[in-house]
Amino acid sequence: MSAAILTRATLGFAGRPILSNIDLALGDNEFVGLLGPNGAGKTTLLRALLGLVPPLAGSVEVLGAPARRGNPRIGYLPQTGLATIPRLRGIDVLSASFDGNRWGMVIGGAARRAAVDAALHRVGAEKLAQRPLHTLSGGERQRVLIAQAILGSPRLLLLDEPLAGLDPRHQQEIVALLRDVQQSLGITVLVSAHDVNVLLPAMDRVLFVANGSAVLGPVAQVATAPVLSRLYGAPIHVVRTDGHIFVSGGLAA
Repeated sequence: MSAAILTRATLGFAGRPILSNIDLALGDNEFVGLLGPNGAGKTTLLRALLGLVPPLAGSVEVLGAPARRGNPRIGYLPQTGLATIPRLRGIDVLSASFDGNRWGMVIGGAARRAAVDAALHRVGAEKLAQRPLHTLSGGERQRVLIAQAILGSPRLLLLDEPLAGLDPRHQQEIVALLRDVQQSLGITVLVSAHDVNVLLPAMDRVLFVANGSAVLGPVAQVATAPVLSRLYGAPIHVVRTDGHIFVSGGLAA
């Protein structure tokens, strides 16, 4: 079963298309990087998979059924401002997420404690979760929030710019962590980012969105000058050297 299938899907807001006539399928148990310029539709696509943005045309299926709000089989890490809430600890975030209830509720019950502890252990954040989020570094905070996203053992994990604001070392650590989570849980991970290079060690396939269109495939087939130039509608140059891919031209990936 595919993790997600979009069939002739047009996605947008208030009747205004952002991505048009998209056909793609995310496989089971794969790591996919979602790349493209700001405003190209990366967040819109993630929200469509979450059932928050109904397709203007076509269909969006997730895990064998039409996309719907509140699907417990999907884990999601948004671009978040939780770190600014005073005294909010990671453990508070996870405990609230467990019940889908208000922030800061007291953890109770053996099942709840076991699920929260297991999620924190998987990402190595047991001690970090006891500290207020605003005292954590960006990489530490993302580690805790990834634990929140995998709480409940989802089959599809969606992450919206989890590497934003992190230095290169912490970006590499988070990508390695996500790959480990994806492989150990046997789930599908879709992570949006701006830089293809930081995701290269982890990606099974790459999904580029730009200019209202999308192309999905292996990095070697998709990250090429002809494919990206056609997608972006502008001359794009791709240089490969020392295991890195550099994209430049009318628009940068």
